[in-house]
Amino acid sequence: MSELVTKIAEWGAGFLELMGVAVIVFFAIFSTAKALIDWIRKDVVKTIYDQYRHLFARGILLGLELLVAADIIHTVAVNLTFTSVGVLAIVVLIRTFLSFTLQVETTGRWPWQEKFPKLKD
Repeated sequence: MSELVTKIAEWGAGFLELMGVAVIVFFAIFSTAKALIDWIRKDVVKTIYDQYRHLFARGILLGLELLVAADIIHTVAVNLTFTSVGVLAIVVLIRTFLSFTLQVETTGRWPWQEKFPKLKD
């Protein structure tokens, strides 16, 4: 039974890794195509650039979340050693930092800041 669970976890982690990479590649192509179409339509270049960065960053965020999930499944269900847990912690830390900085970049505010600040009376 344990071998079956390990195999399912390996396949699941592999699928999530594939999906993470596919999402990042898809958003790279999609956001570039959208920016080119907007440029051909003669939209404002600054707006095109901002939209491109925002859309592409969101795709990277989603892809990173899938890749982190795959790493967690693989480490916990397939290869549970102190070394693998340490490597997982470092990978998750790096990917979390990347996700955090991309989130700040796309929203323009820190996560603990209010979405719409209250006006003082």
